[in-house]
Amino acid sequence: MSPKQLKKLPEVGDEVEYAQGRLAIVTDIRKGIPYLRKPGIQEWPVQDLTTLTVRRTRDERIAADDFQ
Repeated sequence: MSPKQLKKLPEVGDEVEYAQGRLAIVTDIRKGIPYLRKPGIQEWPVQDLTTLTVRRTRDERIAADDFQ
């Protein structure tokens, strides 16, 4: 498998990088499209999954007591 195929798909509650240095949380997945949210910014859909990189899973955020 290529490294791209091994890339983890984001799940609800995961922290993702959607642009270099920009992080958001996956709040929902509707019809296969993840929706992101940042504090103070309304939720938005991401059409291109290849732009997302999972930085911390939901479980990792919970373990770090960073689940807001």
